[in-house]
Amino acid sequence: MRAHYADIWQGVARALPDRPAIITADGQEWTYARFAREAGALLETLARHGVRRGDRVAMLLYNRPEFLITQFACLAAGITPVPLNFRLRAGEAAALLDDSGAAALIFPTSLTDVARDAAEQADHEVLLLAVADDGAADAPGLAWDDAVAGDAPLPEAAPDGAELWIYTGGTTGRPKAVRWDEQDMFEVQMFATYSMSRLDWPRTTDEAVAIACDPATTHMVNLPLAPFMHGTALTTSMNTLTLGGTVLVTSSARLDADAALRFANDAKATRVIVAGDAVAVPLVEAAERGGLTLSTVTSIMSSGMRFSPETKRGLHRLGDLTIFDMLASTEGGGFAVTTTTGEDDLPGRPKLFPTAVVLDEQRNEIQDRPGRLGVLAQRGALPLGYYGDQEKTDATFPVIDGIRHVIPGDWVRVEDDRHIEFLGRGSGVINTGGEKVYPLEVEEALLSHPAVADAVVLGTPDPRFGEVVTAVVERAGDVTPDELIAHVDALLAGYKKPRQIVFRASMDRTPTGKVDVARLRDEIARNKGDAA
Repeated sequence: MRAHYADIWQGVARALPDRPAIITADGQEWTYARFAREAGALLETLARHGVRRGDRVAMLLYNRPEFLITQFACLAAGITPVPLNFRLRAGEAAALLDDSGAAALIFPTSLTDVARDAAEQADHEVLLLAVADDGAADAPGLAWDDAVAGDAPLPEAAPDGAELWIYTGGTTGRPKAVRWDEQDMFEVQMFATYSMSRLDWPRTTDEAVAIACDPATTHMVNLPLAPFMHGTALTTSMNTLTLGGTVLVTSSARLDADAALRFANDAKATRVIVAGDAVAVPLVEAAERGGLTLSTVTSIMSSGMRFSPETKRGLHRLGDLTIFDMLASTEGGGFAVTTTTGEDDLPGRPKLFPTAVVLDEQRNEIQDRPGRLGVLAQRGALPLGYYGDQEKTDATFPVIDGIRHVIPGDWVRVEDDRHIEFLGRGSGVINTGGEKVYPLEVEEALLSHPAVADAVVLGTPDPRFGEVVTAVVERAGDVTPDELIAHVDALLAGYKKPRQIVFRASMDRTPTGKVDVARLRDEIARNKGDAA
């Protein structure tokens, strides 16, 4: 079934106007009626300033109600919402404003300097909308409160062809926007929305609204502790609203595990979204410190990063809950899920989603042949491709035997009954705490320092974050690890800076310029050298 999120949310707002759609940690509440009203007012403000169907609106926001309100407004009118990583520096944000051609940028006043500088560096005029938090009082652009103060209705029906973009990294290390047709996104999320809640799939928008409003449908209260700018937290929150549920919003750029645990209990959260060990470990530690549990939580969900059995064991001890650990990508949604309902299920095994397959090197399907090695692929509803990069789109979304697939590059070993063993991704991407870091970008930042002659960046194992960014540097002058880390920190988002720097007299590159990264990784494991 293909449907528009905004149409279903409006249907819930009409039927259950007083039901809470969003609740913040400080006790503010957006009913579905308020949610729809503010989305309509925002849309009218954007239109008054020339933002129209087909335009893009960028959001440099952490998890705040304004993120979801903007999402609602844009999808209702065929405007493309474009989440940006709120950890970006001004130059990085400006590059994505240029890449997307964003007509507007919505930001919190605590990020005024980044937003203002990014807009000034952009190659086109960008409308700024400032959300008041604890930042500057003199932020440029329109004030959010004024922008949502009106009472303009949303369009009765969302237009076909609306898109939703999510930035991910490219092979060159430069982020690329994955373009989803919004209705295709809804279709690919049907399993997560309905099947994982043990609900029958609707066949029409009216049926979807009826399911959301049915008293027999368990009221989902979803607490995303991973940022909305990543696919899992965003899509699960959109799915929660599709079921007439409530999204709990921390309204903070940093994780406060103790406060999050109290919020989950006070608001009676039924689902918590984490980013693997990076979020779950502090949550378990907070529970142990405070002697607390997660008594109302029935499910915890994570995707795309290290989520250890030890951490899952700690979570299972906090309540009678099911953990869904998904193997997913921005380009293809969920490929496989490891489900555990208690400690006895650990460590668990990932099982392919119904639309996922495994392909050998000749692109033959082998998901039913235990012992074989292959790459994961997905069929069914898929993104339109990468914005502005047809060559990469064609490579990542090949047509095989007349069927369009997506192949992100994850290698697996096939086991019985559609189970798999995940082996890793063929590219050099570093996954640190759920954030993807592409080595080339960090290497370029290091090489811009006059004391660096050569640099290689790679991921090294870390018990909490899965991997940390490590740089091997050949010096051209006197420089300390701290100085190099500070240099990168000034140019790139904080999660991209090296956590460890190892100095080497030479990279021993081959005549063609290649470096044996596996050898470097082994050397680092044996002897960390002069590290920071």
